[in-house]
Amino acid sequence: MWGFEHYSVEPDIMCVAKSIAGGFPMGAMIARDEIFDLPPASHSTTFGGNPLACAAALASIRFIEENGLCQRASEMGDYLLTKLREIDSKKIREVRGRGLMVGVELKEKVRPVVMGLAEKGVLAISSGSTVLRFLPPLVIEKEQIDYTVDVLGELIGNG
Repeated sequence: MWGFEHYSVEPDIMCVAKSIAGGFPMGAMIARDEIFDLPPASHSTTFGGNPLACAAALASIRFIEENGLCQRASEMGDYLLTKLREIDSKKIREVRGRGLMVGVELKEKVRPVVMGLAEKGVLAISSGSTVLRFLPPLVIEKEQIDYTVDVLGELIGNG
């Protein structure tokens, strides 16, 4: 579920946000008991633990766990990385990622590629000026990955 689980570290404190509540605005700080020993309601924040956000977060986490989406993200991420590395293009410098957080570093500006993908129904973002970043949903299907890779291959070709 967490990035640190891929390495031999255990954080004292973790800050999480964005997807923790399944699209509902929320942020959270997770800490070991001996680090975070404050009485309830001693601190508040705009995107912190209001009851609706907490209910959404618990439902999201429960869904992820019950449907094995962490393992699925790993498997589908490996599939996405493999398919992207098969694109025959001199414009690609590197393909990298973990799970379904994947970057394709190009040897040129990525904005036209992001726009071209969007025109074909594929949403991606840039990370800096040369990295195309894919952050698909954990429930993405292989057919959707294949379509994404096909469209990207058409856009950057052998050039």
